[in-house]
Amino acid sequence: MNLTEPEGATPLDPDECEGLKFRHITTREELDELEQANIEQGLAWLSRRRKVDIFDDMFIRTLHKQLFGDVWRWAGQYRLTEKNIGIDPIQISMQLRMFLGDAQLWAEQDIFPPLEAAARFHHRMVLIHPFPNGNGRHARIATDILLDVAYKHPPIAWASGYNLQADNARRRDYIAALRAADAGDFDPLFIFVGAR
Repeated sequence: MNLTEPEGATPLDPDECEGLKFRHITTREELDELEQANIEQGLAWLSRRRKVDIFDDMFIRTLHKQLFGDVWRWAGQYRLTEKNIGIDPIQISMQLRMFLGDAQLWAEQDIFPPLEAAARFHHRMVLIHPFPNGNGRHARIATDILLDVAYKHPPIAWASGYNLQADNARRRDYIAALRAADAGDFDPLFIFVGAR
């Protein structure tokens, strides 16, 4: 495949590329189109569910599988390789469960206002980087689920009319906000999601 990754995207290693279910896909544009169709099916699946437990790591994996499982054999499985972002793969399961427990406490105890909790949830999900690919899109959808289920709050306007997968000013602001949060400065991410 000729995958020219946008800035901030996680490159796939050759073994992960072998997990692609469609051999005719050779470019990033073709892959993005195929993944987007799968994501739309995943969102339809989500809309039919009566009960959603965003604080359950099994649901987090199932959501990823629903969003990317028609494209990738490894969808819904934690990554096994080191990436340019994310924690050691051996710690993913434990760290994700601990994080989801933290997020549940934030919601139950009203620790943060909804959009601030959402920004922190999104950042931590991306920072853990549980899957080989699709982490940003998965984390944005999971964050919107958190807002709906735990806070009864409308979703975030992540793209604001732009394609967040394409190289544009909105994507650059998003990546910069995540990197600032990595360094402990959450203000740019709070601004990005509309919390400030």
